[in-house]
Order: sequence, then structure tokens, then C-alpha cells
Amino acid sequence: MNRSRTEIEGVPAIVWGAASNRVWLCVHGQGGRKEDAEGFAALAEEHGAQAVSLDLPEHGERVGQDALGVPWQAVPEIQSAAAWARSRWRWLGLRGESLGAWFGMLALGVQPPDRALFVSPVLDMAALISDMMSWAGVTADRLEREGEIPTDFGQTLSWKYFCYAKEHAVRRWECPTEILYAREDALIRRETVDRFAARFHAGLTVTEGEHWFHTPEQIDTLTEWTRVCLTKEEGRKRHETAKRDI
Repeated sequence: MNRSRTEIEGVPAIVWGAASNRVWLCVHGQGGRKEDAEGFAALAEEHGAQAVSLDLPEHGERVGQDALGVPWQAVPEIQSAAAWARSRWRWLGLRGESLGAWFGMLALGVQPPDRALFVSPVLDMAALISDMMSWAGVTADRLEREGEIPTDFGQTLSWKYFCYAKEHAVRRWECPTEILYAREDALIRRETVDRFAARFHAGLTVTEGEHWFHTPEQIDTLTEWTRVCLTKEEGRKRHETAKRDI
């Protein structure tokens, strides 16, 4: 598979696959990096599309740099990446994993992509932060007073981030979307996913597993779900092309 490293306004990125007029913008989750998109990119290429992945702030090549992994930093970068992609490809899809799905929706809500695939997506960040505050025994008053509070489970609670999440809840998402969600996901509540799917008419596949798909069986499930979604999308494009040619 072709793999070309590039930069999008200074952000390290990779363009994957043989030349096509369709591309998927891949946004990784917390702890990820642009190279994680390789498996998805290979499947996308099998179905006639390319992929573009980038390193979010504090991830991949950007670990140790000044940029912070916060939405007000990451979202404008994803918007720039989407604009860059749209200037080069006719069709744009979004593939978001975990936190990357939320970032992607914030970035592309006004100009939605043609299609979206979300894996273990964060769909309501304010609710997730509220849950984390509960796990850590931290009240909103205390968080507002102290600003930032480290937790035993590795996350630092931030009042600024919490306020941003509440102010930037996803209220508009006009994009055909498919979601893969694991029953044992300890981060994302099932009712949050069900509510989002119903509100925005998203397809929802619920399977065994945890938030991060990592065992061989879970990877197989993720691969098969992705293949099915890409096959459906490829079929739609062929149908639309045939209609135009009539």
C-alpha cells in the first residue's frame, strides 16, 4: 500500500493508498497516532478510497511539543485537514475513534463529511467528564475552585475543559453515520450511544468487547464491521454513478 508522509499546516500526516477521488480522514483517540490508521487504510483501499491520518496534539511525533491535546487546539487542526482534503478529493469520509469522533464532529459539524464511521465514540464529553468526576469523588464546586485535579486513573480533570464540553455539545450532525460499540465499554454509557443514534439516525452495531478493541477476536470484529460498512458505501457510490450515466 502506498504511504506518503506529509504535513498539513505543520501537522504531521500520512496519505494512504492508491490514487482515488475519495478519501477518509482518520482521527485517532487518546494515546493514538497517525500510523494507527494503517489497517483501516488498507481496507479503504480495497474499496476504492484513500485515507489521510494526522497526529493530534501531544500524540505521535508531537509528544513533548508545546501544543496541548485539548479541543480548542485539536478542532481547528482537524478543520484545516478537512479543508486540505476537500481541495484534493471529491468525496470526504470521517473515521473517528473514541475521542477522535467527538473532535471530528466539533470540527465538521457545520460542513459535515459525506459519511462517518465511529468506533467506541465519545458522543457526550460533558457526561463523560461528569462520570469521571464521580469516580474521583470530585464535585463541580471543587473543580471550579482548583481548576485542575489529577486522578488515580490517569486523567486530569479540568474545569476549563468541562465548561468547553458543556458549551460545545453535539447538537447538529447531518451526516450518515455508523457506530461500533462494545457492551463492556467502561467509559461510554450505552444510553448515551442509544440516544445519539436515535437522534441523528445513526446505524448502531453492538458487540462484545471493551472500549479499546485489542484482542484478536475484537480486532476481527472491528475488521469485519469496517469491511461491511465500506462495502455498503462503495455500493452506494456505484449506484449513484450509474444513475448519473443513464
